[in-house]
Order: sequence, then C-alpha cells, then structure tokens
Amino acid sequence: MFRRNDSSKGSICAHSQGAGAVVAEHLESRTLMTVISGFQESLVAGGLSRAVQMDFAPDGRLFVTQQDGKLRVIKNGSLLATPFVTVPSHNTGESGLIGITFDPNFASNKYLYIYYTRPDGAGGYKNRVSRFTANGDVAVAGSEKVLLEGDGLGPSTWHNSGALKFGLDGKLYIASGDNQKNSQVQNKNSLFGKILRINSDGTIPTDNPFYATNTGKYRSVWSYGHRNPFTMDVQPGTGRIFVSEVGQAAYEEINEIKKGANYGWPSAEGPSSNPAYTNPFYAYAHPVPDADSAITGAAFYNPKNSVMFPSDYVGDFFFGDYGQGFIKRIDSNSKAVNNFGSNISELTDIDIAADGSLYYLSRANGGQVFRVRSTTSTGPSISVPPQSKTVAASQPVTFNVTAAGSGTLSYRWQRNSVDIAGATGASYTISNTQLSDNGAQFRAIVSNAGGSVTSSAATLTVLNNKAPVAAITSPSADFLWTGGGEIAFSGTGMDTEDGTLPASAFTWEIDFHHAEHHHPFIAPYSGVKSDSVTIPTVGETAPDVFYRIRLTVKDSAGLTHTVERDIYPQKINLTLATEPAGLSVTIDGQ
Repeated sequence: MFRRNDSSKGSICAHSQGAGAVVAEHLESRTLMTVISGFQESLVAGGLSRAVQMDFAPDGRLFVTQQDGKLRVIKNGSLLATPFVTVPSHNTGESGLIGITFDPNFASNKYLYIYYTRPDGAGGYKNRVSRFTANGDVAVAGSEKVLLEGDGLGPSTWHNSGALKFGLDGKLYIASGDNQKNSQVQNKNSLFGKILRINSDGTIPTDNPFYATNTGKYRSVWSYGHRNPFTMDVQPGTGRIFVSEVGQAAYEEINEIKKGANYGWPSAEGPSSNPAYTNPFYAYAHPVPDADSAITGAAFYNPKNSVMFPSDYVGDFFFGDYGQGFIKRIDSNSKAVNNFGSNISELTDIDIAADGSLYYLSRANGGQVFRVRSTTSTGPSISVPPQSKTVAASQPVTFNVTAAGSGTLSYRWQRNSVDIAGATGASYTISNTQLSDNGAQFRAIVSNAGGSVTSSAATLTVLNNKAPVAAITSPSADFLWTGGGEIAFSGTGMDTEDGTLPASAFTWEIDFHHAEHHHPFIAPYSGVKSDSVTIPTVGETAPDVFYRIRLTVKDSAGLTHTVERDIYPQKINLTLATEPAGLSVTIDGQ
C-alpha cells in the first residue's frame, strides 16, 4: 500500500507466496512484534479488513478506516458490528476511505472528518473531505457536509495520501499525494503533492500563503513538493506538524511542515543541496537501493491524561516502516533515534491513547489493532491467545499462542484442561484430525521465573465433510497481458457433498506484484464465476511485475479452498535515442 513507485494508502507492500501456491484458509499466521525490554503488547481487535488509519475520539473510542468505505468503531475493547458510516468508496489500489480526524470541539458539536475516494459522476474519481455528525456510535443520517473536492484522479489509483489533523490554530490540515502526476507537484494551482489548510466549515483561511495568487480551492495550498505524505501528527503544546512521507527509491522522510515551504519532489528525495527546497527534519536511506521501505505512522508522545512510558519518551515522535516492519522514536529536538519494536507485519498507523499507551494498526491477518504498554511485572503476558478453528476430518490443524515476558518462557498445552504430553512449544498441531476431536478445547499455559498465565480456550470444530476444490480455468498459465488490455478470468468450484458450487460461493481477488512486495489491485468480491478487468496504462515501469489472481470457493459447511494464478506482461525490446545524443529520457516520470 505504500512504497516507492506505487505507494500510499490503499495498497500495501507485502512479501508474496510462490507462484501457483494453494492457500489453506485455516493456516494461521499473525503479527509478531518484538518490543524492547520493559514493554508488552496485546491484541485489541481484529477483523479490520484493508484498514488504513485510526484516530481516538475524545471519549476514548478508537475509529478505524477501511478502504471499502466502512468507518469502524472499537469501543471498550470490542469492535462494533455496525460501522459508524459507510460511504460510496472507490477502493482500487490505494484509494478508498483513508483518513479520519475529530473536531477539537467534538464533545459539544459531535463533528468528525473523513477523506475518501468516490466516483465523480462523470466516469472518473476524486478524493473528497467531508464532515459528519455523530449520534452515539453511528453518524446522523444525511449529515455529510462536503468541505473539499480534489482534482480528477485519472487512471492512477496510487499516492492518494489522506491524513487529516487539526492544528492548534483550529484549522484542518489535509495531506494530498501526487497521484503519480509529477508535473503537478510543483504547480501551486494543483492539489496533488500538497499539504492543504482549510477552516472547519470548508472555507479557506485568508492567511494561507498563496491565497492572493491562487483562486478557488487552490487557495487551500499550505506547502508543496510532496510525494506521498502518508501520515501526520500535530504536537500538543508546540503545534509542530510532522508528516511521514513515503519515498521512492532511496529515502523515507519525516518533514516538519512550514507555511509556503517547497519540499522538492520530484527533483529531490531525501536531503538536498538546493536552497529552494526545505530539507526533511529526518530522513533514512533504504537499506539497499529500491528496497521494500515505506514510512508509516506518525504520533507525538504527549499523552493527554498520563505518561505511561519513561519520562525521556515525552516529546518524542513515533514512526514506523511498512516494508521493514519496525517502530522507532526520534527526539523532536536532538533528532536522536531509538528502536522501539520490530518484526511487525504490514504496519500502517500509530497512535497514542490518553492513558499514555501506544496503539498500532496492522493490515496482516485480516486487520488488527494492538496496544503496547509499559510494564514492571516480571511475569509473562499473553498478547494473542489461540484462536478457534474449523477443519474437515483428516485435515491438520495448528493452534498458536503469542506471549511476552522476561527471561525464558516455557509453554504447556492442555486439551479440555488436561495436559498434552510433549506439547511444550508456542504452537500445537494435530496432524490428522478425527471426528472424535470435534468440540475439544485447547489452551496454553505460559510460565517464566516470575509466574505463569493461562490463555483463553480455543474450540476445535471437525466436520464430517470434505473441503471443496477450486480451479482457475482462465486465463491460461501462459497468458501475457498488455497495458490497456483486458484480463478475463473464470473458474470452477466442486464439492463432494454440494456438487457444483454456485456463483455465491466464489470470491475473487487480484494483487499487483512488483519486486518483493504487492499492492491490492482488485479487492475481494463475491458472486460471479467469471469477470474481466482492464489493465492500467500508468504506474510501475519496472519489468519485474505480474498480477496474481486468487479464487476462493466455500462450501455450505464453511470449508474453503483457494488457488492462485500468476500472469506476466508481454515485453518488447525498445531502443531510444536522442538528438543531440546524451539527453535524459523519462518514462512515466522516471
């Protein structure tokens, strides 16, 4: 969802599986964060499909955006079933519902603000900033007030940004990506590649730097020369605005936003010697050129109510990296950088709760929110308990537990509260389930020198049923696609008990792969056995790209089977020459 040539808010970098892999839905993987000593994490909520950003309401509820247009609410530690609001969202690539913030006077006016991509009514798409009024855990019907409509996006679905924050001046700051339109980033009469500033009612402040020279909505431009300013935060007390800005091939940046400043893109990435450009507050180079790096998360550690972390954390700025899987903090004055956590899958956002604990959002495992807090306890803690599983008889099943604690941890698994001989690891596997295993409950006891803790129990459901069989019948394995062309896809689903499965049992998904990462291209959808999609003519120009088509079929018992097919581009050799010789040539801005 974020990275170099095709990064931002709705697509995500992730390591891929091998071509033609068959995915077993019930094989479990999870986000595992390795946090520094003195801290522990715990799972808050899951089931947040294609989540992008989150923000705390002043009353402590946590709101999370999903690209599909649903704004979800986590209340008292539980994800509410009913979304706060669902907007008509175009969510291919990095577009969709991708930004959220609350009015400084939310307690009295109940206003909150979102940033989302929607059809413009003329066959295209635009990003929109709207205000809604809350009525408890849902929006007041018909309360949407449109504050700002972006420029037409054209065919690109990348670099949409979407971060929203109120400054201490009471103005709403909006991060807008370049939409891969490099020619528009330095143009102040364009909304692409900008930080925008408007009043809470959508009008434009007259003290904006280009108010006198620009017209209409372009008077909202506050700073320019940005590539993909993905996340943003405003420091309480000082009002400093830091943006985590995703780079392309060399650097990730933290930019301190200044009135009227030019941050140099596309001519500069990372530090620049050009005095016309404002250099990053901090930039870190990719570990190798064109590496899988994408800075995400932006949070000052200045909690409202209490300071849970050590005193030297106060005033620091937390940031993470989606590709490298870390969270770090940087001193907002000295710029000293310290590690905080690593081994995080698909990190997209970071926030600080009023009680001083840190929350982070991961798109892995269906979308999860985790809490990290300081602890003085030497006993272990369980952050992710084993999860209930459903399998067909004779199929394997694995239960996992994730725990943290000082020293060496030991594990002991129980079935129906009785110890299982030899089950002493962080996972427990039954290689060949039987119908007699149906209804059995499994839990883990984790111990160290400081004590022990017992997980909640997971229930195993074993069905006297065979899993269905999915097959992709088109395109063929040797199909080659071209930009602007179509990919027609179809498949079959057979089940021993149900016979030929209906279209309602089919779910399709397509990812776009480049190097060692991927971006969602077509979000999962159901109800058809065949369909087609048009390949864009803009985007990634590297040759190491392909599309992965994924088909999942589900039988009436709930068992699934997933198959994949990778299809590659048709390539040609092309020689370019210039007159006079030696001139630079760019393709799609590269």
